[in-house]
Amino acid sequence: MFFRLNIKTLALQAHIVMNTGTTPRPLTHEELNDTLAAVRIPPCPAIVTEVMREAQRDEPSIKVLTRILASDVGMSAMAIKLANSPMFGSGGNVKSIQQAVTRLGISNILSVVIAVALRSTNSGLPAELMDSFWSRAATLALSAGVLARKHVGISPESAYTYALFHDAAVPVLMINFPDYAALYASASDHGAPFVLQEQEHFRCDHAVTGWLLARNWGLPAMIASAIRYHHDPELYILPEKELSSDALALIAVTIVAEHVVAEFTKDAEPVEGRPFEDAKAFLGTSEADLDEFRELAAAALA
Repeated sequence: MFFRLNIKTLALQAHIVMNTGTTPRPLTHEELNDTLAAVRIPPCPAIVTEVMREAQRDEPSIKVLTRILASDVGMSAMAIKLANSPMFGSGGNVKSIQQAVTRLGISNILSVVIAVALRSTNSGLPAELMDSFWSRAATLALSAGVLARKHVGISPESAYTYALFHDAAVPVLMINFPDYAALYASASDHGAPFVLQEQEHFRCDHAVTGWLLARNWGLPAMIASAIRYHHDPELYILPEKELSSDALALIAVTIVAEHVVAEFTKDAEPVEGRPFEDAKAFLGTSEADLDEFRELAAAALA
C-alpha cells in the first residue's frame, strides 16, 4: 500500500492554503432555484430504474442483471472492458456478460448502466466531441479506481464512479445553452476558474448541475456530495455534514489521478498548482508514490 489517508483535521494542521480571491462561493437557495429553472435535467431512463430496483433487493439476481446489460451492446462492451481492467486485478480473462456481472458487483454495474444511458442523452451534440469527452472520463475513472486500490480507506468502486461522473453535467449544459460549448473550449484562455465563468455567463455551473443530475439519477449521496463540492475553494475545511471525509477522499484521489493521467493522454492538461498540491497534502502523497502510480497508470492505459 502507498499513500496515507489523512482526515480533515490533519489537513488543517498541514496548513492547506486556499486561494479565495478568484474562487466560487457556495450558491444561495435563490441561485440554486435559478439553476433548477434554467437547466433541464434529463429524466432517469427506465433501464436505470430497473437496475436500481434489482440492486435494492435483499438478493439481487445475477440472471436479471445479466439480461439487462446484454440488452445493450454499449453496456455489454463497457462491462466486459471494465471487468478485465487492472482495477480488478488479475482474475482471468472475462469474456461473457455473466462473468463480467459476477466480477463487477452491483455498484459497478450501476455505474456502467448510468454511463451508457447518460451518454445516450447527448445525442444532439457532435459525436466526435462526446466520444472524446466520455473517453477521457472513462480513462480517468479507471485510473482513479486503480489508484484507490492502493489506499487504505478509499473504495475503488466509489472512486471509479465519482471520477466517471464528476463532470457529467458538462454535456447537459451544452445541450441547455448554445454558447456553453464555446466557453468550455476556451475556458483556459480566460484565467478565472471555469466555475466562475459558468456562473457569470449562465447563473449556474457544472458542479451544482452535476449534483442535481446525480440525485435525480440515483447515484449514492456521497458521490453526489463530492460532485457538488469538487470546485469549492474551502472543500478541505467544510463541515463533515456537508462534505464527508470519504467524499473528500474521492475528490483528492481523482485530482491526483488526473494529474498523472495527463502525462499519458493526448490533448489533456495536468492538474497543477494549488488543487494538486492540496490533494497531495490531504492524501499524504510523496514523489515516490507518484512515480509508482505513474507505472500503474502506464500499465492500465497501455
